[in-house]
Amino acid sequence: QVQFVESGGGLVQPGGSLRLPCAASGTRFSGHFIHWHRQGPGKQREFVAFISSTGDTAFGDSVKGRFTISRDNAKRTVYLQMNNLKPEDTAVYYCGIIAAGTWGQGTQVTVSS
Repeated sequence: QVQFVESGGGLVQPGGSLRLPCAASGTRFSGHFIHWHRQGPGKQREFVAFISSTGDTAFGDSVKGRFTISRDNAKRTVYLQMNNLKPEDTAVYYCGIIAAGTWGQGTQVTVSS
């Protein structure tokens, strides 16, 4: 079973950037779709992005054009690059595999001046 650890969160000003690594341990990492979701204060959890085993990607409407996702199978890591951050991007960000119901503990991103 794959396990995940997110990192890279923190406090950033509006318009700034952050990169969130999602490090995986366990077996068969390269064959999985990896998702990023987020949950903001008082909000429901929402889809942010995913990357397939072959590198295909998709993004939620609220982050399209600002976020990118990539993976390094040799390092067993998926990266969420977040640019032009907005206060509404403030949330705990989680990576994981939907089909397996496996998620990391999350990393807090706060966008504020």
